[in-house]
Amino acid sequence: MNSLQDTLYNWLTIKVVADVRKDDIAAQETAAFFYEMLTEDHHLKDIQVEKDDQMYRVTYSIDDVEKQARFPVELIDIMIDQMEAEPEKFINYPK
Repeated sequence: MNSLQDTLYNWLTIKVVADVRKDDIAAQETAAFFYEMLTEDHHLKDIQVEKDDQMYRVTYSIDDVEKQARFPVELIDIMIDQMEAEPEKFINYPK
C-alpha cells in the first residue's frame, strides 16, 4: 500500500490534469482510482483543495480530526505544464 503522502501527491497531480482535460477518460479514471485509495484505504473524508501562488493545500479529515498536506505548485503542475508545452506527446483519446 502506498503511503498517504504518496497517494495524496499522485491524486492531486492527476486531478489537476483531469480538471483541465475533462474529456480525457484515462485522466478521469486515474483520478478516480487515487481518490478511491484515499477514501477506502486511507479513510479520508471531506477532501478539499486550495491553491495559491506557491502551494496546493489539501485539507481532509480522518476519524473526525482535520489535517492538512501541502505541495509546491511547481511539483503538482509539472504534468499539466508538460502537456501544454508539448501537446503532441500527450494525445487525448476520448471514448
